[in-house]
Parts: sequence; structure tokens; C-alpha cells
Amino acid sequence: MSDKKYWVGFNLIKGIGAVRMQNLAAYFGDLQAAWSADLNSLIESGLGAKLAEKVISARNAIELDQVLAKIEAQGIHILTWADEAYPKRLREIAQPPPILYLRGEYLPDDLFAVAIVGTRKVTAYGRQVTEEIASFLALNGMTVISGLARGVDLIAHQTALKAGGRTIGILGSGVDKIYPPEHRGLAEQMIARGAIISDYAVGTPPEASNFPPRNRIISGLSLAVVVIEAAETSGALITAEFAAEQGREVFAVPGSILAPQSKGTNKLIQNGALPLLTPDDLMQALDLTRMGAQKSARKILPADEIEAKVLSVLSSEPVHVDDILHQSGLPIEKISATLTLMELKGMVRQVGGMNYVAMREVQSEYKVNQ
Repeated sequence: MSDKKYWVGFNLIKGIGAVRMQNLAAYFGDLQAAWSADLNSLIESGLGAKLAEKVISARNAIELDQVLAKIEAQGIHILTWADEAYPKRLREIAQPPPILYLRGEYLPDDLFAVAIVGTRKVTAYGRQVTEEIASFLALNGMTVISGLARGVDLIAHQTALKAGGRTIGILGSGVDKIYPPEHRGLAEQMIARGAIISDYAVGTPPEASNFPPRNRIISGLSLAVVVIEAAETSGALITAEFAAEQGREVFAVPGSILAPQSKGTNKLIQNGALPLLTPDDLMQALDLTRMGAQKSARKILPADEIEAKVLSVLSSEPVHVDDILHQSGLPIEKISATLTLMELKGMVRQVGGMNYVAMREVQSEYKVNQ
């Protein structure tokens, strides 16, 4: 965790975003070396004199260990590009955020997510559609992602929770600065059954300029974006634009040509977005039935290289733990711990005398996915 303090340090400096942080890491070898670099070296790395001076000033003013301790004390987790747990789908977009602050949990199954966005001035029609879509997604095991704003976002998060599903909110502020403030109670529920995430440093206030950029994370984490209602200048249209650039499906709910809340969604359809008429449109376009099977397979496929090595040794015939040791080349303590976990997950079974077999369905899925 200690090396993450350098990511946090650079994240606190205005003007250093994804591209510059990537360049610094490439030039100096890692961010720790970049944080310790002298002024001339920082300038030579491509920062420019003014920004290099900002880094020196920040380094003199910020006690990184204290900053990190305060973050951890608030139950905030940090994910960086270097972490295996960094969201896979988000990693695929152009210039993914180098660092994410998270309260709650981002789980492997959150890879199967759909964003629901729309106007803050939601109509009765928009409310009904949002509830129907969010409930449908949650009941089908999909994570609902939105921006924790008033209107459509609020209804989407609430409905997903009510249906027993997971939901994730992406903030335009630090994860310790819930906005709007009346959504703090909802945020706590989401932390228990999902997460709230931001790429803004802890303590960042909810400034208006923060919200458009965060929309790239909403779409980046999602398989598709559903726009329920949106005026012609709605922030939801920015999310749809990011989604299209990222190769995500964009759905828009058609509405009355007389309703201001439907002018944006109707225009999206005119420009090529998929019209969302029923939840079945999502089912067909995203093949949610196949995704359900993929999620089941994920639970029984190896979670890491160690599990994969152990599974490659096992078969339907009993294999003694000494043979697993010999064939895998892994330390015995890792084998014992891994076998215990795999047994809990239903991947293997002990058949007596320290002999193990792989469950048949696990073998089948593993072979198919090789």
C-alpha cells in the first residue's frame, strides 16, 4: 500500500492527469522516483517549468504518509493501474484514470454492468421507465451504474437496491464529499451493496467542472449506457458520447416530441442510438442469457495463476497433495491454502488421505476456456 502514496501525491496536483502520470512513470521508472526527482529532471521529463515547480511545492507541503493514513482511516480503498483488481473494462478505454478511490467493493461480477443516466427533472414517465429497467437489470444479475445525482440517477440506484441487486455510483467529487448531500443515506446503502467511486482526490468538493469528465468512468465501467430522459444540453448526452467513443452500446428511451426531457433522447435515436422500447431489447442486444452463463463460469474458473496450476494437475482421478507439489512446483503452504479455498468454491473435493479430485463441471469449463 505504501507505494500508492505517490499515486495519491501526483493526483493531488492540478494539471497532472492520466497522460502526464503515465509519462512520468515511463520516464523515471516508477512514481516514487518521479516524486523524488529534482526540478531539472522533472522539466526534462516533459512536465514544463510551471508544473515541475508545482510538483516540488507539493512535495514540500504534503506529508504523504499522513494523507494515506487519513484515507485508510475513512475506509477508502485505492486502486491504481498497477493493481490486478483495477476494473478490467475501464482499463480498456483511452486514458483510463490512473487512480480510483473507492468505498464499498468492486467485485468481478461488476464487469457485467449497465449504466442508467438521465435528467434531474424526471417526469412520471421517466420514473416509471427507470424503475422498470433498473429492476429488470438487477433481477438479471446485472450491476446498475449511475452518477448519484437527483432524478434518473437516484431512481436507478434506489430501484436496483430494492430489487436486491448491486449498484455503483460515480462521483464528481471526492468519495468523502457526497453530493447532493441528501443522498448520503443512499450512498451508505450503496457502499454496503456495491460501491461509490471517484478519480478525484479525497476532499475534492463537487464543483460543476468535475461532472462532465467523470461521465467517461460511468460509461467506461459499463457494457452499455441507457439514457432515459435528457434535454438537449443534458449531461447524460455527454455520457452517451463517451460510450459511443468507447465502443459501448447506447440505448435511448423515446418520448414525446413535445417534451423537453425527451428532445435529447429522441435526437440520440435519430443519430443512431438503439431505441429502448422494452427491457427485452436489452436482453437481446446484450445477450443477458449468455452473460448469466459467463458469470456462473467465472465462479468456477481459476481466479489466478496458482489456482490454474493446481487445477491443471488435478483430474477426476484422485491426486495426492505430494504429487500436486511435485507437478506444480508450488510451495506446499500455497498449495494447502489454495486447495482449501478451491474446495470452498466447489472447484475441487478431498476424497480422503490428502487426495483431491477436480469437479467435473470445473474441468469442462477450464478445458473450454484454455
